[in-house]
Amino acid sequence: MKEIILLKDGELALKGLNRNSFEDILLKNIKYRLRACGKFRMVRGQSTVTLIPDEGADVTAACDELSRVFGIAAYSRCAVAPKDLGAILELAPVYLAETLRRAKTFKVEAKRSDKRFPYTSPQISAEVGGKLLQSFPHLRVDVHDPDVTVTVEIREDAYIHGNQCKGAGGMPVGSSGKAMLLISGGIDSPVAGYMMAKRGLELHAVHFASPPYTSLLAEEKVHDLLTKVARYSGRIRLHTVPFTEIQEAIRDTCPEDYATVVMRRFMMRVASRLAAQNDCHALITGESVAQVASQTMWAIGCTDAVAELPVFRPCVGLDKEEIITVARKIETFDISVRPFEDCCTVFTPKHPRTRPHLDEMPAAENGLDIDALCERAVAGVKLLTISAGGVNDD
Repeated sequence: MKEIILLKDGELALKGLNRNSFEDILLKNIKYRLRACGKFRMVRGQSTVTLIPDEGADVTAACDELSRVFGIAAYSRCAVAPKDLGAILELAPVYLAETLRRAKTFKVEAKRSDKRFPYTSPQISAEVGGKLLQSFPHLRVDVHDPDVTVTVEIREDAYIHGNQCKGAGGMPVGSSGKAMLLISGGIDSPVAGYMMAKRGLELHAVHFASPPYTSLLAEEKVHDLLTKVARYSGRIRLHTVPFTEIQEAIRDTCPEDYATVVMRRFMMRVASRLAAQNDCHALITGESVAQVASQTMWAIGCTDAVAELPVFRPCVGLDKEEIITVARKIETFDISVRPFEDCCTVFTPKHPRTRPHLDEMPAAENGLDIDALCERAVAGVKLLTISAGGVNDD
């Protein structure tokens, strides 16, 4: 039985004259993601991409990969029949047997792109519906809320499929430029990376490591988190920054209650420099307003003041349960709660200042050689490339 996969590209249809460039990126991403599933020929249509597998291609594995490709609104695995009503009636109950045996209600929709086909859409729906009722007598028709919607599409061939599968949505990764994700080992930052990749951003990532206060297990935790995010975003280049010298300097020099906000300002400075080196035009953080002391409105204002790029905070208005829901969806939650501390927990003040003011920062940072500390941190960066398949040394 011949099968194809139909993809609906959703939001891309709104891009007008720029649509082709977005679709080109989507097709490139699809080709990359399906490289281990065999060869597929891609045919572009109106708001639809048809994937035609070569012999030996794994359609099941391909559908699993496609479910995580941003830019795809929905996809359907379809049987292909000749454009002949008899052939359609013969194939539909066979192809849909497993699905319809589990269902109680159904309806049939027909879409006739080829108007030369000698039956109208209502006629096709009626004939196919009658055949399915004959083949599966336990079924009943429900045109308002069926368990299964059977669709027959008349194009260059006849395509038959059950319910569409919901795609990842969003925009194709790379269509909106590059951004640098500040990732800790916590719950929020992987979610933030996923959410911004969904808006078409290609991700780089920066992680701040403070050995011996943080362990290699904490770094491996970040690798595992990014491996999960990469299933959606594609490859991520990770920059691991040696941060011990900066944190010790803050501990020895700054007023204790300002230590957290000063540390966050250093992170923004270093991340901005790495972003500029890698053609990234924004930073991404997992901050949510008022979640912790460094995420109050006043603290965020002080950290943004030293960022040289826009800072995207997709979690900013979400509460913890909403963030956890997304983390469970993308399978990062169980990794994030592993008990390995990251640098954000090192030298945490007992009473951090929650309402720091920008004009207080020069005094708080007095005595720190900011440029030299940042330069040494950037010079010591360790690079890795992380994909859904794991970690590779650069």
